[in-house]
Amino acid sequence: MKILTFFLVFVSSALSAAPAELPERVRGDGPFDRLILRGVMVVNGEGAPANGPMDVLIEGNRIASIRSLGIVEPVPESARIPVREGDRVLDLHGHYLLPGFVDLHAHFGGDEQGVPAEYAAKLWLAHGITTIREPGSGNGLEWVLRQKDRSERNAATAPRIVPYVFFGMGEDQPIMEPEQARKWVRKMARAGAAGVKFFGAPPAVMRAALEEVKNQGMGAAMHHAQLEVVNWNVLDSARAGMTTMEHWYGLPEAMFDNRVIQGYPLDYNYANEQHRFGEAGRLWKQSAAPGSETWNAVRDELIALDFTLNPTLTIYEASRDLMREMNADWHKDYTHPNLWAFFQPSRAAHGSYWFDWTTADEIAWKNNFRQWMAFLNDYKNHGGRVTLGSDSGYIWKIYGFGYIREMELLQEAGFHPLEVLRSATFQGAEVLGMDDRIGSIRPGKLADLVVTEYNPLRNFKVLYGTGHFRLDANDQPARVGGVRYTIKDGVVYDARELLQDVRAMVTEARAEGVGDKGGD
Repeated sequence: MKILTFFLVFVSSALSAAPAELPERVRGDGPFDRLILRGVMVVNGEGAPANGPMDVLIEGNRIASIRSLGIVEPVPESARIPVREGDRVLDLHGHYLLPGFVDLHAHFGGDEQGVPAEYAAKLWLAHGITTIREPGSGNGLEWVLRQKDRSERNAATAPRIVPYVFFGMGEDQPIMEPEQARKWVRKMARAGAAGVKFFGAPPAVMRAALEEVKNQGMGAAMHHAQLEVVNWNVLDSARAGMTTMEHWYGLPEAMFDNRVIQGYPLDYNYANEQHRFGEAGRLWKQSAAPGSETWNAVRDELIALDFTLNPTLTIYEASRDLMREMNADWHKDYTHPNLWAFFQPSRAAHGSYWFDWTTADEIAWKNNFRQWMAFLNDYKNHGGRVTLGSDSGYIWKIYGFGYIREMELLQEAGFHPLEVLRSATFQGAEVLGMDDRIGSIRPGKLADLVVTEYNPLRNFKVLYGTGHFRLDANDQPARVGGVRYTIKDGVVYDARELLQDVRAMVTEARAEGVGDKGGD
């Protein structure tokens, strides 16, 4: 969005124009009276290792039963789930079955990005993402609620949608009084918002708003913007009942032990995006050292308060390696030319801060990532919840692909692949209060599932829509993998068909001369 300061814009009533709404669903089969998945290896999402082969029975949109087949070959028919007349059967021997992925930071994007909602939705589903938290509803809550309703009815090809709203959205002026905050939260709850995303406000306003959020049974997330973080960091949020923190702002500041305010250069200007992101990359080194008394105290208090970290590492990755992100494999076929144009350096667009990005900037960000990742891993190891969000649509990251990259980055941080998948599924569902319905593979839960031909625990790259580049059995270079099927609410989507649709959108837009020729 063409903004220089997130939270000042979203407390105004001037929302960006929304993209076209999701079209009627033409992809996907089902739900079926009975669908049997034959012979899959099951990774349940709750931390258990892969187990199988198994037959999985889905009735309508629910997992009905799971039956272990043993490892004796051939599998005796008596061990299998019996097939009845009319059953739909998918033979998936050798495939892996995972719970549907939860993206806790998934913007649809607005008119400035210039991409249709269908583009984002199909890329999400093609990468196994069956549930998103829309963290702000920048296209307007009514617009998001319409897409949510159509997704719930399977009238559109899209993940299920959990709509949050930016704090103060729809107000003419920033909310500066506690009672005004309470009234606004109640209004948003009546309108259908599931939660609120904050950027910052006076402490009394924050406390009143969070208390009312809790009273209304809503969720709360926060991007601790630098303009307010001196007065309200993540410890203040957690103590006041915040559900999750987005990104990482506010966490290093909570661990300052030799300063109160970040050591900004004296010519720093927050409105200058290169200043903002350049100095953000030099923040963690000003914080407490790993394992120090301050580090441990902040970690332990946040965990005790059941505070969730949703880091979105992926959206900052260009800061540590711009060339890699500009030349990612998927840009050639999957990056919409309008989105490619939106990513270009611009003093008028948020996240397009490549005015003069240097080696020193990238090295600072590499060091930033090391300490940030160390905290995430330490937090997880001590019982804290770390989830996955992508924030794609900005900074050279596109939908779906950015989410799989987040998995790789958590593994880089020290997470075992099973821990990564737990963060991506069950723990994301916990944050949304939906873990009784989604997030793991158990009888009675919704049939939100991901089928892959290759083992993602061995290599997350096999989940990318562009697949994994390797030598094949004939010693020839080949791309293998990609999600095979995404099952959402019992509807079976062929991920390859969804990717084909996206490629066609991109090709058509380029032929029409839209934007720049992304990826050429």
